Amino acid sequence: MPVVMTDPAPAPQQLDLFDDPPAASAPAVSTSAPPLLAEPLRLPAPPNARHETWLAGHRVGYALRRARRRSIGLVVGPEGLVVSAPRWVPMAEVETVLQAKSRWILLKLQSQQDRTRRQLDARVEWRDGAVLPFLGESVILVIDPRATGAVLHTADDALPGVPRLTLHLGLPHEAGAEQARDAVQSWLQRQARRVFDERCAVFAARLGVRMRRLVLSSAGTRWGSAGADGTIRLNWRLVHFAPAVIDYVVAHELAHLREMNHSAAFWDVVRSVVPGYEQARASLRDCVLPPID
Repeated sequence: MPVVMTDPAPAPQQLDLFDDPPAASAPAVSTSAPPLLAEPLRLPAPPNARHETWLAGHRVGYALRRARRRSIGLVVGPEGLVVSAPRWVPMAEVETVLQAKSRWILLKLQSQQDRTRRQLDARVEWRDGAVLPFLGESVILVIDPRATGAVLHTADDALPGVPRLTLHLGLPHEAGAEQARDAVQSWLQRQARRVFDERCAVFAARLGVRMRRLVLSSAGTRWGSAGADGTIRLNWRLVHFAPAVIDYVVAHELAHLREMNHSAAFWDVVRSVVPGYEQARASLRDCVLPPID
């Protein structure tokens, strides 16, 4: 029986920022002996995970979805493994497929576990002196009761290796972490709107397209999307990245207003306004940003 192994599917009417260009062939997935992972996997089980199996010594819980389809589908997302199978396929055959594809499953689960660990390591302590990225630079948070709102200060004479940016938050010194987090998030979202509006206008003109609406997104797994109605959604947390990365995402989504696909023609459109976009794309693929929580 055919088996389809994918990462989590994009939402309807949206295109995945990391769909590969047609010229890039995906590497073959080995189904040989499973890898020996350094430690047990510790991922939460998917919703409705009523099944489990042992893969190379690792107990893996998974959700099983029965559907009208011709193949068995495997998806590994942040919550774990989801298996979709035709209604008529017996559990023994599902188990056979899981064992045959165990290497791919374990590698994907390991990747998700590593990403979760890096996210925890990158967590910001919301206090005076905390550091977070903004437009590719480091910003030091300063609790400053004299400030009104949030004010960015730039020190052009900063010593080498010392961040030149400080964000002064108009909060009392005894302000809690939640107050600091909310003030920073509000400021970042305002900056994101300003930067994205400006860059969308620039690239829409270069591409000869019309963007009808820009929406700030807080999606957990998507940096941007484009709708056939001309709506562009950009994750506000892109404002953490250097301008070149933001430009790539903006150009990518606006290019969909000319080519609503990921064909060779689409990538030619992207390349026409962002030559060498591959470097910016790579910066996003495996990044871990400090969570705003």
